[in-house]
Amino acid sequence: MQTVPCMEFVGEANDNKDKSSSSGSLRLWSQWQLLDSILPTGGFAHSFGLEAAMQARLVISPEDLRTYVIHVLENTGSLLLPFVYAAAMSPDTQTWHKLDRLLNAMLTNEVGRKASIAQGSALMRVAASVFSEIPSLKMMRSEALSSGAVSFHHAPIFGLVCGLLGFEAETTQKAYMFVTMRDVISAATRLNLVGPLGAAVLQHQVAPIAEDLSTKWMNRAVEEACQTCPLLDTVQGCHSYLFSRLFCS
Repeated sequence: MQTVPCMEFVGEANDNKDKSSSSGSLRLWSQWQLLDSILPTGGFAHSFGLEAAMQARLVISPEDLRTYVIHVLENTGSLLLPFVYAAAMSPDTQTWHKLDRLLNAMLTNEVGRKASIAQGSALMRVAASVFSEIPSLKMMRSEALSSGAVSFHHAPIFGLVCGLLGFEAETTQKAYMFVTMRDVISAATRLNLVGPLGAAVLQHQVAPIAEDLSTKWMNRAVEEACQTCPLLDTVQGCHSYLFSRLFCS
């Protein structure tokens, strides 16, 4: 005898399916907004040391620029991706504070440290205002500001925000690599190292390498965080000594 499913149960299943689909779609919109260059987090005020490298004649040709972008991504993956991953997996106040203090101790030059704090502070302020459906973001920011317990470094905050928004760990880490690539290539455009069309071509060409680097450094513990291209860190540390400069770092 064929069993006819109860219409009430079918209706509930459909409702749950619709809610799940709607939630996933809204999560995608939040993800796109977080990656949008219009989000006022101050990323375009920082060149990841590219301006200093250009004035030091380390970056002259398009091939030099391509190599520099790849090295920036390698450093980002090896040093910062573990912090993004840890914060995304445990998006709570205690983990965030611990990661922030550890990263503050690990960043070796003052220029890079200030850039990380400036971008992280801006991201936390924007996220707390934009993603109002997550009241804990505003509460965590207010408590941290009043206590002075954290420096607001960018990588842990990015992971924290993505974790609270419900993004998958893999998506979060690749997103962080993407915004890094986007910002350094944007800086190259503003420095007239490459035109807008050339920048788009470069980003597309580097994307497979960024994918490989993301896979290489993904899901690592913060105890494994390290610098793989120390020359870039040295160059960025010299940024504040430039006679004239367009970017903050």
